[in-house]
Amino acid sequence: MKACPKCKSDNIDTRNTAQKVGAVIGTTAGFTAGALGARVGATVGLIAGPFGSAAGAIIGGIAGGSLGAALGESIDENVLDNCMCLSCGHTFTLNTNHK
Repeated sequence: MKACPKCKSDNIDTRNTAQKVGAVIGTTAGFTAGALGARVGATVGLIAGPFGSAAGAIIGGIAGGSLGAALGESIDENVLDNCMCLSCGHTFTLNTNHK
């Protein structure tokens, strides 16, 4: 059970800032790369027209968003103070010594 190291309250929330930012950046990058790759494929004749472009963009966006969220989650858990006490406002991480 999580508890605030400052006031010992168990009224804790996780902020997941890097996970949210990573998901947005990854989705945008994946969507763009998927759309560009599908357009090149459609031009060469490997993928059927606009349907190929749309499918490539969607798959790229999903894959990029998942990868970005996973990277962000790792940053949240190991680098940032991801937990916030809703009672006293103290921020801290569970993976290292509390500040």
